[in-house]
Amino acid sequence: MTDSLSSEKTVSLETPGGAAARSPRLHWEAGSAYDLFISQVVLHAPERFGLRASWAAGVRSRLPAEARQALETARLLFGAPLHWIHALPQPRDAASALWVLHQMLPEERLPRLALYPEMNPELQEMLQNVAARRSWMERDLEVLHEARCQERREALRPKPAASILDAWAQAGAFGEAYLAALRTYQQVFFAEEEQRIRLALQAALEQAQLLAQELELPEVLERLSRGVQIPDLFEKEDLTLVPSYWGAPLIFLGRLSASHTLLAFGARPANVSLVPGEWVPEALVQALKALADPTRLRILRYLAGEPLSPTELSRRLRLRAPTVTHHLSALRLAGLVHLTLGPRGERDYSARLEAVYALRQQLQEFLEDEGQEGDKL
Repeated sequence: MTDSLSSEKTVSLETPGGAAARSPRLHWEAGSAYDLFISQVVLHAPERFGLRASWAAGVRSRLPAEARQALETARLLFGAPLHWIHALPQPRDAASALWVLHQMLPEERLPRLALYPEMNPELQEMLQNVAARRSWMERDLEVLHEARCQERREALRPKPAASILDAWAQAGAFGEAYLAALRTYQQVFFAEEEQRIRLALQAALEQAQLLAQELELPEVLERLSRGVQIPDLFEKEDLTLVPSYWGAPLIFLGRLSASHTLLAFGARPANVSLVPGEWVPEALVQALKALADPTRLRILRYLAGEPLSPTELSRRLRLRAPTVTHHLSALRLAGLVHLTLGPRGERDYSARLEAVYALRQQLQEFLEDEGQEGDKL
């Protein structure tokens, strides 16, 4: 996981018993502004999304040092602010996002982007107090750590925590630096990328809408997210689905209100690489990498028999829990496992055997595709 206070999560959940009979009202939305922000999350944590770190570093190196620093700090503060993007005017593109940010006072930008619905009230009050007095204390650091552990069950490292509080203590200066950095990012990279992904986003939205006409919502979500089912969504009154090119193969969840959730699903086809010009299917590479490891093969064999938690797998494999979690993350990224999250955060994994069986067909189709660009004598 990355150190961030954002409201979005990139997790995959499934309930063994299936979703409740009740379904939320379904809404659809699209806009390249989502990828304006999600692409920055991916570029700053490429290994988490299966992206080549060297290529991501090359994109970041096109930005001036001060812009890189501002965007890295923004990743810690709010990542992809889905609740804020959802409120943008149509067509919810990069220009819309930049225009709305420009209309705000510099000191308003950080609170608008970072304070999301359902945020821990004590954390929200602390951050607003830090901004008001333009300084932070040790107690503020403790509140930040406590809130992080409660919400994400992981500690925030000292340096990122200090960066978060420093930004809130200088909210006006951060607001100025961030808008300048976002404009630079748009100019040197995302403007061209926005044109490349626009048709894919529209196609993914249309395909998802057709799928929703044919299938029940739990199966729709499973198809769109490569094995994800989220039981909590069926307790909500409203669900908004949004395609994201850069978020694939994971999903992003945002809280719009206590009864309304936004889910950004992968809009990039499995046979298309995130890196322009690469013709080897990214999903195929991830799956083959995941399977080319004896520990992961053993994990899949165990999970094919029954759902297991990371702790249970650690005992069977006689490996440390962080090592097992690392292997499970690689399998999830390849779409080869389901993850079940219980009401108290407990996790169970199971094998996604249909994806394993489909891998052979994907490899065969790739090898037999004469239309792909390759080395030809």
